[in-house]
Amino acid sequence: MKVGILGSSTVAQSLAAGFIKYNNQVMLSSRTPAKLTEWVQKSPGSKAGSFSEAAAFGDIIVLAVKGMVAADVLNAAGIDNLKDKIVIDATNPIADQAPEKGILNFFTSFKESLMEQLQKAYPQVKFVKAFSSVGSASMVNPRFKGGKPTMFICGNDNTAKNKITEILDQFGWETEDMGDAEAARAIEPLCILWCIPGFLRNDWVHAFKMLR
Repeated sequence: MKVGILGSSTVAQSLAAGFIKYNNQVMLSSRTPAKLTEWVQKSPGSKAGSFSEAAAFGDIIVLAVKGMVAADVLNAAGIDNLKDKIVIDATNPIADQAPEKGILNFFTSFKESLMEQLQKAYPQVKFVKAFSSVGSASMVNPRFKGGKPTMFICGNDNTAKNKITEILDQFGWETEDMGDAEAARAIEPLCILWCIPGFLRNDWVHAFKMLR
């Protein structure tokens, strides 16, 4: 599989390494692809390009940028390159303000998530929210005493969600499908909850699990 990753952040690189681990071809992207030269040299199976090149390259796309610039990056990627493709939305709508008592500020409300905004702007794209409620160090094959953690996903296309579930299975996760894009109103704020132990106690290695 070819995976085009929109972004070059720690999250982008962690997911890129995971896809490479399982024998996929990966293209990371940036406004300045040259800055990724060293990473590509150390990562067989990877290449670097512009946002539009990565979007055209990928059978599946990963959106791994700051929420504030997510729409701009998708626009730079080009709708013709994204049309009818699955886009894993790993973004969160984190505002520029500093955390208050360990609590992040979002620029969205509980009435509309960032993913919903992106889905409305790009209706021909199959967005699936995933990887937004855990740190980059635990995204691929996480190891916790409590067993496999749970990744909460949502999206409007069931076939797309089934494909992402297959990827999550391979990456060592249990998957809970929370429904359509509106469920991102609940999934995105998990980032706030996940970050509190980090900001307050420097505890950044943990994940959520659904128990029954």
